Amino acid sequence: MNSPDSPGSPESTPSPRAADAPAPSCSAKGCREAAVWVLAWNNPKLHAPERRKTWLACEEHREHLSQFLGVRGFLKDVVKLDEWVQPEGSERP
Repeated sequence: MNSPDSPGSPESTPSPRAADAPAPSCSAKGCREAAVWVLAWNNPKLHAPERRKTWLACEEHREHLSQFLGVRGFLKDVVKLDEWVQPEGSERP
């Protein structure tokens, strides 16, 4: 294995960083807008009470997606993406 200072190491190739990753996009069908909100949800018939699955939403689709989950009794929390702290056992946003 080459260290960063080893001959032959790709010095000009930066390592991947989270900042280089594309911004997360909205989960609404067909939407490619940047996500602003995390909608944490849980289907009590399928998931343990502490488990949280997540959908991401842009400003335009936050209310629609929240209503979709809420009418089914699945919606647990809506949090700004930059404030989201993923509970243990949850899926990533």
